[in-house]
Amino acid sequence: MKRVDARARRVLVLAPNGRDGALACALLAEAGVEGEVCKDLPALVAELNVGAGAAIIAEEALRSANITGLAGWLQDQPPWSDFPIILLSSHGGGLERNPAAQRWSEVLGNVTVIERPFHPTTLTAAVASAARSRYRQYEARARADDLREGEERLRTAMKAANLGAWTLNLVTSKLEASPESKAHYGRGSDELFDYPTFKAAVHLDDWGKIEAAAQHTLATGQDYWVVYRAVWPDGSMHWIDARGQPMRSAHGNIFGLTGVTADISARKSAELEREKLVADLARERIALSDLNATLEERVVQRTNELMVEVAARERAQEQLRQAQKMESIGQLTGGVAHDFNNLLMAVMSALNLLRRRIPETPQTKQLIDGAIQAAERGASLTQRLLAFARQQDLKTSAVDLSKLIGGMGDLLDRSLGPRFVLTTTIAPGLPPAQVDANQLELAILNLAINARDAMADGGSIDISVREEAVSGHATLPSGAFLAIRVADNGTGMDEATLKKAIEPFFSTKAVGKGTGLGLSMVHGLAVQLGGGFTLESTPGAGTVATIYVPRATGVTVDVAVEEKTARDTPGARVLVVDDDVLVASLTTAMLEELGHTVTEVHSGAAAMELLEAGEPVDLMMTDYLMPGMTGMDLVQAARRLRPALTVLIATGFAEVSDGLPADIPRISKPYDLDALDAQLAALRVAS
Repeated sequence: MKRVDARARRVLVLAPNGRDGALACALLAEAGVEGEVCKDLPALVAELNVGAGAAIIAEEALRSANITGLAGWLQDQPPWSDFPIILLSSHGGGLERNPAAQRWSEVLGNVTVIERPFHPTTLTAAVASAARSRYRQYEARARADDLREGEERLRTAMKAANLGAWTLNLVTSKLEASPESKAHYGRGSDELFDYPTFKAAVHLDDWGKIEAAAQHTLATGQDYWVVYRAVWPDGSMHWIDARGQPMRSAHGNIFGLTGVTADISARKSAELEREKLVADLARERIALSDLNATLEERVVQRTNELMVEVAARERAQEQLRQAQKMESIGQLTGGVAHDFNNLLMAVMSALNLLRRRIPETPQTKQLIDGAIQAAERGASLTQRLLAFARQQDLKTSAVDLSKLIGGMGDLLDRSLGPRFVLTTTIAPGLPPAQVDANQLELAILNLAINARDAMADGGSIDISVREEAVSGHATLPSGAFLAIRVADNGTGMDEATLKKAIEPFFSTKAVGKGTGLGLSMVHGLAVQLGGGFTLESTPGAGTVATIYVPRATGVTVDVAVEEKTARDTPGARVLVVDDDVLVASLTTAMLEELGHTVTEVHSGAAAMELLEAGEPVDLMMTDYLMPGMTGMDLVQAARRLRPALTVLIATGFAEVSDGLPADIPRISKPYDLDALDAQLAALRVAS
């Protein structure tokens, strides 16, 4: 901002009689204000043109003088100026009782009357107030000048670059465009150019690009940029380059776009002309050859073959990049879920011990129960993460999908509500599927709820199962599968959303309405079962989600489970092995709470040292995933040393299913005191 000149702070004094002028300047100097005496009215007007903050004028200096110059100067003040004058009057009273002062006020404008004789502080206070007011006027002028200069520079730059400005409110669809921007669409500065007019002006084939660019900006917060064709009212076509930035509310939400447009028709014409020239030159070169027709045929054939090979290579590279990205995310997710499982194991163990050890009151029960429920919700979240990472512990068997989906009828009806029509189509004579029934039910329920949420006003959902052979698919393994399809007629997804749909924590739902793990869990489950998962969607036409699961090699068998009861035996001598010290100590506390004698170590090597030294052990309970020697390595080494040793592996990872013999029992993390007691009782019965 421009600085206010020091001369604009002066106070001009016009008091021709006696020492009034010198006295006023002395009083001003004591107050830190520069005063300057003017000998007559023309001299005062001349100094006003140089700059001043206020003027002190004795009334007698105006009576006999020609005030035309002063009145003219005051009349010609710019809009920002209202020059203050302090009038020293010899008459008593204010403007109401002093007709002469009243007349001067009407002529001079911003007048403050001080009656003589006056106290020095009265004069200095009036001068200070007037000077402050004048300084604010100068500041306002400087700000206005700066703003005007900035706007002028911007207008000059945009005019030089032939740019037009525009703003679009995405909530109200209100469009504002500058005259320059309107001109890019063949409209005059006074013509209506609202959002419907803009949409009608865009070439029909290019509207999708504009919507995709806006959606990209809304989803990522990145700048808006799109090149498209506009059809003018006279039928001519012009190329528009539109760029912009998102506008955000006070809460950070994007509510609109603002930017510039440029007519790049000349550049595009040059590019098209250049391409045409290149094509003409190519045709001329071919025409010079005696084998023109043959060469053209071969060129076209070979070109179609660069194109096919390049397209195939690009698709393969894109699929590889996507697979590598999902694999990296899966590894990271699995590691986070494993660490989270250990933390939840420690939390739930401590809470179970607290519930048994402290006196129960309504307050403590409510607090502990609430904490346990929160921990169990965390455990459910880790299971979804492990499902996406293909590291959850699955218990597969041969399952009749017709019975499984039929048994879900009531659950699906309650979850969907009365505004949705659910139909099921199961092909007859289907073989059983090799799946984890509980996890598959959860996956189907997730897909049905997603379909429900895509239809705000209700609709239809169809669940179908059929046998399908897959061969040469980009993302599915080859083989014979059972295809479970969940189809809806909802809003559907665009291509950009569809690409991200199965990534963990990606969700199009409002904050708090979804975790973004539903489709990730379904995809991870399908892949871990040895099948796959696909999504097909068209905006406005609905979505089809398909889970491919393998067929079972055996037949479906319903097995009645015989309940076993534990013998009334004394506590066992248990060796606890876990590299996480916190989990190990809390597991020890839980076992001791159950009446067992516990020895705790934190590595497989330390456990083997105790066993080799003859430590009496009835049961060895070990974590599976440990550095150096895994739980499986430890079990094998311990059984070579003590073949009859009872063992129990604790884990939350699916690799255990692949690496452990069927006769080795395990307990899934996180587990509570009751689950641990039940597992130990089952081991005692089995032994």
